[in-house]
Amino acid sequence: MKKRVVIVGLGLIGSSIALCIKKIHPSVTIIGLDKEETSVAFALKRQIIDQKADSLKEAAAKADIIFLCTPVKSTLTQLEILSSADLKSGVVITDVGSTKKEIVAKARSLGLDSFIGGHPMAGSHKSGVTAADEDLFENAYYILTNSDQTNAKNVRQLQELLQGTRAKFVVLTAEEHDQITGMLSHLPHIIAAGLVNQSKQFNEEHPRSKQLAAGGFRDITRIASSDPQMWTDILLSNKEALLDLMHLWQKEMTQVADWIASENSEAIFQFFFEAKETRNQLPVHKEGAIPAFHDLFVDVPDVPGVIAEITGLLGKAELSLINLKILETREDIYGILQLTFKRQKDVEAAKEYIEKQTNYLCYEK
Repeated sequence: MKKRVVIVGLGLIGSSIALCIKKIHPSVTIIGLDKEETSVAFALKRQIIDQKADSLKEAAAKADIIFLCTPVKSTLTQLEILSSADLKSGVVITDVGSTKKEIVAKARSLGLDSFIGGHPMAGSHKSGVTAADEDLFENAYYILTNSDQTNAKNVRQLQELLQGTRAKFVVLTAEEHDQITGMLSHLPHIIAAGLVNQSKQFNEEHPRSKQLAAGGFRDITRIASSDPQMWTDILLSNKEALLDLMHLWQKEMTQVADWIASENSEAIFQFFFEAKETRNQLPVHKEGAIPAFHDLFVDVPDVPGVIAEITGLLGKAELSLINLKILETREDIYGILQLTFKRQKDVEAAKEYIEKQTNYLCYEK
């Protein structure tokens, strides 16, 4: 496959896509473009890209395939630039944004009929070109949008080019994508952020609550630590689907409040029973709309050097941690280490190795 691929935006996603393409298609020439010159220089030095471009129009004129790996609002601006560029016949343009309807509609209105919306559902606690990872998308869902059967050829071309991601490709319409991600990703982020903001006000009146929030509350609100600017753009870009979902959420919470006020124990029981049954049917250890957290919990004695012992063992096993946390939920002789890994298979390997080398109890939740 002797093609020229332009990647606009050499952050985590863009640079990782470049690595995945080069892994399977080494003959492809990858041209990189980023507003940060240091990112371009790093990508060239580490051979993540083969060439750099000084402008989008210049790069686009050479391209067979163009990836727009930038925030939603930037992507919309770049589509306008591409609409007036001297593009090759049959050039395929795609993006990686978390919303699709607005972007796809913009591309169509500008006459960019070969545009295929894309959304790789993967991420990391790290960002930028230095975090580039050819394993980032492994087993994650990669959504491609196509409402026009004449574009099926372009969808297949992208899937072929992106074989190295080892992602699971799913083709949806832009509308269906935004409705699904609105329910499974965008609304949960709003709720998590709302819980954290409410707890901040509550902590001012009850200072001890901050200490107690270190356990489960911290875990269920982890996604509230996301980039504020990115989520501002996502919410505004998917406002139609989100307003409907938020209305339904508010309606359900009002209903629960009424049940509590009237002490309707049967309705409250059924509310939790249905939630339990539904959650228990969800796939285990699968990547979804929100990248999964792969955690291993280790009961360790409160003695000097125990954390160094665990991290040393992981080093010997060549397993990389992305986070380590001491849970302050118990006050006995044992503490709990929460170890977070990039992949589920790393959790399983760590559990097996630690239990083999020590007598510490390891478990997943």
